[in-house]
Amino acid sequence: MPDQTIRLLIVDDHAMVRRGLATFLKASHDFELVGEAGNAIDALRLCEQVHPHVVLMDLMMPEMSGIDAIPAVLEAHPDVKIIALTSFKEQHLIRAALRAGATSYLLKNVSAEKLSAAIRATYSGMPILSPELTDVLTNQEEEDHFAELTQREREVLTYMVEGLSNEEIAQELVLSASTVKNHVSSILAKLSVSSRAKATNLAIKHNLVNSS
Repeated sequence: MPDQTIRLLIVDDHAMVRRGLATFLKASHDFELVGEAGNAIDALRLCEQVHPHVVLMDLMMPEMSGIDAIPAVLEAHPDVKIIALTSFKEQHLIRAALRAGATSYLLKNVSAEKLSAAIRATYSGMPILSPELTDVLTNQEEEDHFAELTQREREVLTYMVEGLSNEEIAQELVLSASTVKNHVSSILAKLSVSSRAKATNLAIKHNLVNSS
């Protein structure tokens, strides 16, 4: 629980969303709603006037998106914490908002209890991400790791998925067993896993190799 009242600003182009959030926020004794903005331009002006501690920022708004507004707010008010509060869970939006400077990223279907906890945590500097979004980012990170594999490493991984040993893979690819062993070590390192089984499980999970 914070030692002082948390001053909050809502930024969303939908009046019904703002109204619902405002009703909820006003019911919490440690929250003070200091302003509402229907667009990012008004949000920048209000930040100058009401000095919020935490901004609840929608991402998709006309004229200026929330992703563009986040760095603009932080440039003028570096101590402000921003929660991206949106309906979108695409990984490129999550990453863009976090790169822009948002401390936390929540979906609008978050419960009142979890939103309250997220506001308090964000105010304290602790990043909060909706649980379902963690899976989105984890899956993307795993796929990014696969993109680092060379063509030869992908061939070796395909044979690993089929259950072949290093010696058997060496025979299939006309390589030495030590060369295959080096490829396997490189694959494990690039995928950030500690065993062949974990590497093959990831490959199967993402359908990123052709197995027979």
